[in-house]
Amino acid sequence: MALNQQVKELIQKLGEAIHESVSESDQISGVVREIREQGFDVLLMLEATIGLNEVAEESEEVESDSGDQAAEGPFTHNDLNFLRSLRITTEEQAPPDERPALGDGTPSAD
Repeated sequence: MALNQQVKELIQKLGEAIHESVSESDQISGVVREIREQGFDVLLMLEATIGLNEVAEESEEVESDSGDQAAEGPFTHNDLNFLRSLRITTEEQAPPDERPALGDGTPSAD
């Protein structure tokens, strides 16, 4: 998906707004101050992942959501993308040789 310059600028603004809200948080600065009072220096690094999906017309979206639900079990396409971003795979995504064999007659190691 190619992003136009306006969307790139909006994403930049979002990142700046997140940084500013964390920097100006009284709660965060209070906890950091308490940690420093205990004799530690604080380095706070946060990572934000921003995902974008183009919005289709509502009728198409309803159809694709129900299609995703049926094709992928309990997960929608967006759910699977989110899980992938966390490096989590579901049985539907796992290669066939890595999927657990259910009911294969192998005794479990209890």
